[in-house]
Amino acid sequence: MSRFWSQRVHQLTPYVPGEQPKVDNLIKLNTNESPYPPSPKVLEAISAQVNDKLRLYPDPNSDALKQSLAHYYQLETNQVFVGNGSDEVLAHIFMGLLKQDKPILFPDITYSFYPVYCRLYDVEYQTVPLNEEFAIQPADYQIDNGGIIFPNPNAPTGRLLPLQAIEQILQANPNSVVVVDEAYIDFGGESAAQLVHRYPNLLVVQTFSKSRALAGLRVGFALGHPDLIEALERVKNSFNSYPLDRLAVAGAVAAMEDESYFEASCDKIIATRNRLTEFLQQQGFQVIPSAANFVFASHPDKAAADIAQALRERAIIVRYFNKPRIDGYLRITIGTDAETDALCQALTEILT
Repeated sequence: MSRFWSQRVHQLTPYVPGEQPKVDNLIKLNTNESPYPPSPKVLEAISAQVNDKLRLYPDPNSDALKQSLAHYYQLETNQVFVGNGSDEVLAHIFMGLLKQDKPILFPDITYSFYPVYCRLYDVEYQTVPLNEEFAIQPADYQIDNGGIIFPNPNAPTGRLLPLQAIEQILQANPNSVVVVDEAYIDFGGESAAQLVHRYPNLLVVQTFSKSRALAGLRVGFALGHPDLIEALERVKNSFNSYPLDRLAVAGAVAAMEDESYFEASCDKIIATRNRLTEFLQQQGFQVIPSAANFVFASHPDKAAADIAQALRERAIIVRYFNKPRIDGYLRITIGTDAETDALCQALTEILT
């Protein structure tokens, strides 16, 4: 602590990202990164941008990427916002759209960055409990609010909310912005992007970090009514006019264009997720139904913290949350088939 800190900094409890150990031969299943590399076309596109133009600022509007996303989602470019990872996009949303006179709503078990943003921007909030099966209940969001945000699939549970349920929330809250955070939607759900034309209060957020295998490039985006997008542009241009560099834009555009590679990677991850789920259930784990690139599981006879530690001793790391309601669960990222085999072998030893 320092006497030079502002009062706001003194009050902050920062978000704690997933561990990134610098250890050789580690099986890293704790931060939901893709187990597969980006499309070769992405690497080619990035390499082509490594030239003397790096001395120049990038396009502040990232028009090429906005055009690519608009074409993919059948929207206009003024319905697309891009930023330095979906976390930056979310930060602008909290500042530009969710800082209201009434408390915003989000699940009690959800992405742990949400309350951090609330404290940073002085946004009042109210958490809405998931039900006993860790599912979001649309009827619980029919209360007075200043906005609503939730991941779909939810994190860290992996549970998916169908589009019909999202529409229930939208229809019950016509005067509130409803933000659907779709970081994991490509692993088993339908994107709410198709609802953007019908609901001017809907904002859909996605990332290139998971299904597009570009966590190291930092690209995120939002889709919504032009009025919502304009609010984000105003915040962005009051903060950083150049959030995406030339390499990021080129790589992201190439990723959008290589649809076959994207689909094949997602299919492999889904197949491995199903195999891992079956194994865990055979070992006695309770596994929450997942539409993400991870599973959320608990064992009736073995503490989650103890399992996580035993895996770590075998050079395998998973995510353990020491928080109410979920301290008996592990979130396990889906790895390659070889990594999954090693995980299964380790769990068999631990549970024997």
